[in-house]
Amino acid sequence: MAKRLSIEVPDAFAWSETEVREMLAAHLYEHALLSLGHAADLAGLDKRTFAERLGKYGVSLFNHPPEDLERDLKNLRGHHR
Repeated sequence: MAKRLSIEVPDAFAWSETEVREMLAAHLYEHALLSLGHAADLAGLDKRTFAERLGKYGVSLFNHPPEDLERDLKNLRGHHR
């Protein structure tokens, strides 16, 4: 299920709806509030295109802290023994 939000912005606001959707999706992905797939859906893009556009908003595809990577590697090693 999805929610629909609408906001009013001043006439001087120069960004298109598409740009706002991408920026919001990138921000939510950066803060781990949406997965890559859900963020791409919000932006109206496929995962690959969304991942390629993250840099436009200063967001890294690999935005997880080192502790997460260490935990994931530890879990991966435990599953392959």
